[in-house]
Amino acid sequence: MPVKGRFAPSPSGRMHLGNLFSFLLAWLSVRHEGGTIVLRIEDLDPVRCLPSHAWQLMEDLEWLGLTWDEGGDTASCWQSNRGRLYAAAFEALTERGLTYPCFCSRIQRLNEAPHIHEVSPSCPCAGLSAEEIARRSLERTPSYRLRVPGRTVSFVDGLQGPYAQDLATECGDFPIKRSDGAWAYQLAVVVDDAAMGVTQVVRGRDLLSSTPRQLWLYEALELKAPQFYHVPLLLAPNGRRLAKRDADLDMGALRRRYSPPELLGLLARMAGQQETAEPVSPSELARRFDWDRVPRADIMVAAELFR
Repeated sequence: MPVKGRFAPSPSGRMHLGNLFSFLLAWLSVRHEGGTIVLRIEDLDPVRCLPSHAWQLMEDLEWLGLTWDEGGDTASCWQSNRGRLYAAAFEALTERGLTYPCFCSRIQRLNEAPHIHEVSPSCPCAGLSAEEIARRSLERTPSYRLRVPGRTVSFVDGLQGPYAQDLATECGDFPIKRSDGAWAYQLAVVVDDAAMGVTQVVRGRDLLSSTPRQLWLYEALELKAPQFYHVPLLLAPNGRRLAKRDADLDMGALRRRYSPPELLGLLARMAGQQETAEPVSPSELARRFDWDRVPRADIMVAAELFR
């Protein structure tokens, strides 16, 4: 089967160096294999995700020469237009008795940071009677959780190697729909990757622990799961992750300091694809890309890049 990858950014701000690093590795892996790439806009949160950010993101990628084959400005590849697919998946899970309403107040900011997980191994709402659900629904609109099985889900990551998680004790029943009706990242990403025919997912290592619950969703929905590669995060000199909210090395600053070949050379050195940061073209990097040279551990960004 031909390789099909994706880049699925959330347009909540300008891309930074860490976002770019993950997308470059996804792009190189797919292009090296002669595959195709879809650009999906993950704008589940209408408050934080703005169309203007999405258009800027696409322009930044085109400036760098990292093009895609599907999606982008195609409306059907924006998650805000794909609610009917998530609703159908939710209905299928509900018919199997795998969802239940949750009235807990802890589920906040569900789609703001998918690397932050709501872990509730023993949610008190899991065993509520129909009468109790009806009574509580009069006072509070529930969110919905997915029931997880009492077993370990394991897989072999293409970069990080074997990984396993006991869903019942390490994850617990997790949210798939917020009380305000917004769909959760975990459900949407599984439905979309399957519907778009994605066979390879390359993303940050912070999402590694999300993968077992997503594999359970693939199984519950009878969908074929892709191969996963979880790449290292880029860290500031003080050890924190680069973040959009801090405007760390965002594309505005990077474009003022570097040409596209220079920026690619910098990223290629961090990714272990060349020994120096000499300028390089996307096609040349794709030709000689090798996963065996990509670091597994997080990468500290040199302090001088922040000046």
